[in-house]
Amino acid sequence: MNMKPRSQILAAAAAAPEDAFQYFAAKASFETDVADVAYDLREGITGFRLVDVRDTRSYEEAHLPGAVSIPSGRISGNADVLSTEDVLVVYCWGPACNGASKAAARLAAEGYQVKEMLGGIEYWRKEGGQLEGTLREAAPLYYAMPPM
Repeated sequence: MNMKPRSQILAAAAAAPEDAFQYFAAKASFETDVADVAYDLREGITGFRLVDVRDTRSYEEAHLPGAVSIPSGRISGNADVLSTEDVLVVYCWGPACNGASKAAARLAAEGYQVKEMLGGIEYWRKEGGQLEGTLREAAPLYYAMPPM
């Protein structure tokens, strides 16, 4: 007996178009990506502030143009650097890093408008985005975790 494989895509029904619209519209209010950030920087669009939530050393070596460094563990109490008028675009290392998500939650709890940049600095670099810092493109893409 030759059984046809079961679809992994169709195993769960697709959402109704109205529900899909609500979901994806809401999702876009929480996220942006490197192409959108690159476009806005290139066009000189204002109204947002880039926030690098990686450690200070990593920021000093390479960061997005104009980004401010606020390591994720020290995200609270930065009213002297941040404005509630701007949308804060937070980023971390890349898709495997949740520092930006944690920082975004803390910033939102403090009353800031915030979006997470999907892909982090990893995808910024993969897509050829310009960097500032002491090492720029020569900076490591990541640092090895200390042994356990």
